[in-house]
Amino acid sequence: MRFHCLQLPHVHGDPVAQLARLDAALAKVGRGEVALLPELALTGYVSPRGDFDLGRFAEPIDGPLGSALSARAQKHGVWLAGGVVEKDGKETFNTMTLHDPTGALAGRYRKRHPWFPETWATAGRAAHPVLTLGRIHVALAICYDLHFLASEAEDALERADVLLFSSAWVEDGGDERFTLLPELARRFSLWIVNCNWGPGVPAFATQGRSLIIAPDGTIACEAAPGADAIAIDL
Repeated sequence: MRFHCLQLPHVHGDPVAQLARLDAALAKVGRGEVALLPELALTGYVSPRGDFDLGRFAEPIDGPLGSALSARAQKHGVWLAGGVVEKDGKETFNTMTLHDPTGALAGRYRKRHPWFPETWATAGRAAHPVLTLGRIHVALAICYDLHFLASEAEDALERADVLLFSSAWVEDGGDERFTLLPELARRFSLWIVNCNWGPGVPAFATQGRSLIIAPDGTIACEAAPGADAIAIDL
């Protein structure tokens, strides 16, 4: 099965434009293959003014953006892992969704560890799911969760063949993905497919460089400057 990181550029507050970019990117993905998007790729993660509050984008899991992801999974016949600002009663979650090639919701994961500026987000309480995609078992995680996966997700990572890891990495101290992801891959002997947000507005040094890590901890694939996608057959 082929796994794609679709490194969409960071655009804040323009889901229509992002969906058009997503359609163009999915046109290059084969039917039955897997496409992973960056964290909250449709809404953007932070405004050009440095505002991290995404509460105004909150909607039910089957709201407009969730439905748009479902429709594109069905249209292109792909497994599509995206993200929505999910409203559930009085709580709002940073949620990764996985739609199957028919557009059905195969699973979702609510970020257990929102980064400190994500004051709008409720911490997810459910464990990391393990979902079956044909012959491959995948676990789901989002960005800042990386600091806690080794201790909190042992069962899921031991059962999974692949970790789908979306990110909008913002770390002033450097990009820890390049040390923490290989360590995690080696410890649990699994592939890690990490789609990071692409260069956009505002600009951060840690944008881009999506990664695919092999079970021995080596970098099997890294997005070069100017690239908008990487892929691997597993």
